[in-house]
Amino acid sequence: MDNRIKELVNSIKQVNTYKDINIMEVCGTHTMAISKSGLRQLLPANINLISGPGCPVCVTSIKDIDCMLEIINKHNVCVFTFGDMLRVPGSNSSLYTEKSKGKNIRICYSPTDALEFAKNNPEKNVIFVAIGFETTIPLIAVTVKRAYEENINNFYIYNTHKLIPPALDLLLSDKKVKIDGLLCPGHVSVIIGSKPYEFIPKKYNVPCVISGFEPVDILTSVKMILKQVRENHSEVQIQYSRAVREEGNPIAVSQIYDVFEKTTSEWRGLGCMPESGLRLKSEYLKFDAAKNFPVGKVHSKEHPGCECGDILKGIKRPYECKLFSKACTPGSPVGPCMVSSEGTCAAYYKYEKFNLNRKTKISGKKGG
Repeated sequence: MDNRIKELVNSIKQVNTYKDINIMEVCGTHTMAISKSGLRQLLPANINLISGPGCPVCVTSIKDIDCMLEIINKHNVCVFTFGDMLRVPGSNSSLYTEKSKGKNIRICYSPTDALEFAKNNPEKNVIFVAIGFETTIPLIAVTVKRAYEENINNFYIYNTHKLIPPALDLLLSDKKVKIDGLLCPGHVSVIIGSKPYEFIPKKYNVPCVISGFEPVDILTSVKMILKQVRENHSEVQIQYSRAVREEGNPIAVSQIYDVFEKTTSEWRGLGCMPESGLRLKSEYLKFDAAKNFPVGKVHSKEHPGCECGDILKGIKRPYECKLFSKACTPGSPVGPCMVSSEGTCAAYYKYEKFNLNRKTKISGKKGG
């Protein structure tokens, strides 16, 4: 073990308050880093690292997936999507299944790939599945603005964007969710900064630390949270100071709200939340796939055995789902948390399924 990590683990043991302390990360990259580096096993047994709704693919509602599939089946369109979305199951199908049936569905790495294809193929209607948190939204906003300025009339987005702070507000207000500290997302915070999290210590008395992604970053952030818990003091701190500023990136944020405005959005597992999503402003509605390619009423249904909703809220861990590593695997996923490269179930399956000796229920006093 790296000497710096040893020092941090020992210092965490000294700071440890010896009561159950639940620390939630709300970033899929943190989730993967914690599982891959075995941090759960290094920490004292009463410090529980639990995962929240930090994976944009995972929190996309099944209704949005079903609507996208309906558009594909009812309209002559070419769909571009990030790879993580391909295998996410809807009620009866997935993008992967429809692609195997011959539908024109392509994986891309950027919305600009879809826009360039639309420009070069004016006879085709091209839809980009716009998914992500504040990290990826600025690029999509810029792409929409470019399509507007260049008068591209065959480019659309199916918008499923989500905003992190409203989700944290909902989680902390839920009495079933027990959180004593938050590892706030590094990538999102590069864009929005630390100020949008200030309601958390003020309203809920829960410590927050914006963390980097290396094991040393995460352990340092855990130590910072434990110090706040021990001192009965809550504030927002920035551990990831090499990339995150208090004010964030105002230029990127302005790009978002040039094109989008806040609206109610449905999250898988969390339900509908006011101002937790984005919709295109009126001048950009010509690029809205949902409005330009209407479908009938969609009847969505979750798989009855899937526990993704409670896993996304930090109420359950993957191994508490009866389907985990049995009926639900990366090769045959039942829920989105097993599909995404940032999904909690995928992280546990890849790195922790043979090391689940700490199978304790998530417990502890909420609010530290």
